[in-house]
Amino acid sequence: MTRVILVRHGRTTANAEGILAGRQEVELDDQGRLDAQDLGYRLSVVPIALVLVSPLVRTKQTAAAVLRDRNITVRECPDIIECDYGDWSGRPLADLVKDELWSTVQLHPSGVTFPNGESMAQVAARSVAAVRAAVAEIDATGGGNLLVVSHGDVIKSVLADALGMHLDGFQRICVDPGSLSVVRYTPHRVFVEHLNDLGGTLESLRESPAEGPEAADNLTEDDAVPGGGTGR
Repeated sequence: MTRVILVRHGRTTANAEGILAGRQEVELDDQGRLDAQDLGYRLSVVPIALVLVSPLVRTKQTAAAVLRDRNITVRECPDIIECDYGDWSGRPLADLVKDELWSTVQLHPSGVTFPNGESMAQVAARSVAAVRAAVAEIDATGGGNLLVVSHGDVIKSVLADALGMHLDGFQRICVDPGSLSVVRYTPHRVFVEHLNDLGGTLESLRESPAEGPEAADNLTEDDAVPGGGTGR
């Protein structure tokens, strides 16, 4: 049996500014570094057999803060890198929501290919395959915990697979910066044990679900402050 701990990187400068970074390199901001440190404290008591990390700076910064001085094998994994948003990369979200493609991204993501970029189906296929292959590798040695430090759409794809959900439904899943989600793989079925866990208090639930600029949509991209999230 292997448990997969899915960590989305801490908040970045692009998150805070409402920019879709995609594969452009952006670093954690002050809040993002606190996010990662907090995850490190929370996970310090959890044994980890292997770490997969996306090759981008923000995920590597998060993984380094989470692991601190722990002697754990870290493997850079290109298959869990952020979606290639092509011509959308680096653009303000306020502009992208006016694009005709935006509605398709929200309602039919399995049919979306970003202009001069990657399709959402490709993102889901490569990320799920990479995680399941790592699970099989750990299972072969007796099981354990796999830590995956990646991006919003990648993690949502893995969660959708674990929930038996079609990719067109994965926009119903929220994955905030600095959050962790946990999936347990067994020989017979998969269990989702935690989803978008940010720790701390439930103060954010006092806000109306309709508040905030993302209320209309659960944003698909990694580098937006996600709909339904805390806006940290």
